Amino acid sequence: MVDAKTESNSRHALAGTVGNILEWYDFAVYGFLAPTIGPLFFPEDDTMAGLIKTYGIFAAGYLMRPVGGIVFGYVGDRTGRKKALQLSIAMMAVPTVLVGLLPVYAQIGPMAALLLIVLRLLQGISVGGELIGSMSYLVETAPPGRRGLNGSWSVCGGVAGILLGSLMATLLNNLLSPSAMNDWGWRVPFLSGVVIFAIGSWLRRSLVESPDFTAASAAGRISKNPLASVLREMPLRVLQMSSSILLFATSFYVLFVWMPTYLTDIVSPAVDHALLVNTLAMCLLLVFIPISGHLSDSMGRKKVMLTASAALGLLVYPLFVILDQGGMLVALGIQTIFAVLVGSIQGPLPAFLVESFPLQSRYTAIGLSYNITLAIFGGTAPLLCTWLIRETGNLASPALYLAVLAAISILSMALFKPEEKRVP
Repeated sequence: MVDAKTESNSRHALAGTVGNILEWYDFAVYGFLAPTIGPLFFPEDDTMAGLIKTYGIFAAGYLMRPVGGIVFGYVGDRTGRKKALQLSIAMMAVPTVLVGLLPVYAQIGPMAALLLIVLRLLQGISVGGELIGSMSYLVETAPPGRRGLNGSWSVCGGVAGILLGSLMATLLNNLLSPSAMNDWGWRVPFLSGVVIFAIGSWLRRSLVESPDFTAASAAGRISKNPLASVLREMPLRVLQMSSSILLFATSFYVLFVWMPTYLTDIVSPAVDHALLVNTLAMCLLLVFIPISGHLSDSMGRKKVMLTASAALGLLVYPLFVILDQGGMLVALGIQTIFAVLVGSIQGPLPAFLVESFPLQSRYTAIGLSYNITLAIFGGTAPLLCTWLIRETGNLASPALYLAVLAAISILSMALFKPEEKRVP
């Protein structure tokens, strides 16, 4: 039988994770449907130019993430993780449904693109707070010796949401004709996100506040202005953490969110069933994230992440060269390697982040470190990679970009203060 404490921990983990499923399903499905959405909102004779504009809007949503980190950081550090998590999931649902209801360029002209931009910016604010709150909550409520494993579920929720988006895009592209996709099919993933929202809201009603935060609040150790505290007391630590997660922030968006477009619209001849390949690889990624999180509880966060980062930095360029010349099976094999390496970086990261900042301003400090990097490098990755290929003519040029970021991340992480996983 499952004891009450274990059942309670499992329910809290599920409630802390489910919001990420909604957030990242809604936010990333836009990336998977970029080839369909682009011409509907940004008509272009040049397909590559249309993709660049579409991914530019994808990047714009990410540029709002630091704002979300500040807003939700204030809520999370001042009033608690529970309230921040309940608010963020609600803020994501409304703009997502509205995207699915938007008229397109042919119906209202440039106003369609403007409305899409506004809704993406609102989504960016919400995403900037959700994952940070989930990381903090899951690590702070983890059983002894399981911070790495418990924290990894937050990233699993995000990947699961993106996996659902990939699966939805795969099903729609296989079941619907191109004309049906253009007419109404692209709207389905955005509108169906309301189901996940309903489930997530129900689960989060029963959330119990983080014991660490409750104790700090009772002792009067809550920061009155967490943003000011972070900027005054730890600006260099925030910047060092930001540079330590450069590869984490970028590799996922290049190798999984952007990859289906790369294999379908850029590589010639196009790889058959590119979305299916990406979906299968992400299933494996979902398995390796908790495995690596668990390993970090015994081996250490930095050791696991540094090993995987070094391997990815060395292998990414030759793997891209092979990928450019291969077919479906080759693509699946290479995506499998990427899944193992990226998953090994992602799993330990939540605990690594949470253990690096004091509780009083943790939500805000992580929000700034994480969201600044994601805004500048993660959200712009599909746009920059598409631009690099267009300007250089080298289909493997995105791999060189990732290799440079890997070198910076490895150096910054190696110099980071040793983790304190055994300290309460």
